Amino acid sequence: TCGAATDLVEGGWRRDCPSCRAQHFPRTDPVVIMLAVAGERCVLGRSHRFQPGMWSCLAGFVEPGEAIEDAVRRETREEAGIVCGRVRYFASQPWPFPTSLMIGCHAEARSREIIIDRSELDDARWFDREEVASMLLRRHPDGLATPPSMAIAYHIIRAWVEEEVSFDS
Repeated sequence: TCGAATDLVEGGWRRDCPSCRAQHFPRTDPVVIMLAVAGERCVLGRSHRFQPGMWSCLAGFVEPGEAIEDAVRRETREEAGIVCGRVRYFASQPWPFPTSLMIGCHAEARSREIIIDRSELDDARWFDREEVASMLLRRHPDGLATPPSMAIAYHIIRAWVEEEVSFDS
């Protein structure tokens, strides 16, 4: 509050002022990160900033007053043109830089045609379960891969590949 430079504490979750001893807690912005699935296929996207061959879940910020499920449906529709129905929460992951809380979900894709928002994504497409399994293991013949196991996206994708998630019932 005094305006002095602050020190990073607790991995960025807190900033302490050595001058007035005030503790500041950065805001946390909720982000949905989701895998849209339809039977044996899922939609993965490529951000403009991804390294070559990297594919991941779609993601986006939750708007003020918006439910998590509605954010999943909106972001999937905005980024890839896919309409989703049911949404299931999977897990969360704090991400101190840039102060986000990643809220992982699986979504039931009700449409199949992908319409990419090029301002959001470089590419998006459907993948079958077998191909995604090879991407998780870093054994895809074309060198395609998912994010590493430290990322929530990896675990969202892995759970679907291992059939821990289904919208069949």
